[in-house]
Amino acid sequence: MVLGERPPEVENLLERRRALGQDLFDEVWEGDYHMAPAPHGRHRLVDEQLSRILGPLADQAGLYGSGPCNIGHPEDYRVPDRAYFESRELDIFNPSAEVVVEIVSPGDESREKFDFYFRAGVAEMLIVDPDQRTVEWFTAGTSGFEPAERSTQLGISAAELSDRIDWP
Repeated sequence: MVLGERPPEVENLLERRRALGQDLFDEVWEGDYHMAPAPHGRHRLVDEQLSRILGPLADQAGLYGSGPCNIGHPEDYRVPDRAYFESRELDIFNPSAEVVVEIVSPGDESREKFDFYFRAGVAEMLIVDPDQRTVEWFTAGTSGFEPAERSTQLGISAAELSDRIDWP
């Protein structure tokens, strides 16, 4: 964390990351810049499968899927690995989503995003952990996300989804 105005060296680093496309998973948490590395290979393998499995379910539900995207606004946003929206009218910063998917990579902050996504009005959150080979659904309750056996948005249970993934 850099307190105060960012020195030119930091600005140059951030600009270089942008130019090289290395900032795809970087986030801003209430003004604090979180620099995230590219995900592990297991992460990419699971992400590709989730796209193929959840895509047709989203189509049936009238939702539109996306890979990494910005949920929030320029001074406070998170980047889920996948998201599903009611509208095709997407922008650089999307205020919310129906479903966000976080695939756990070593040292990432997936579980620390619950409160943010809840405040943003996300209806469901899916946490997939390739190392532990687990799938967890959460739905928005009255004061936060609560564990759920299945997605009401996509109509699949955590157990069904886990069984369909060819875990690396």
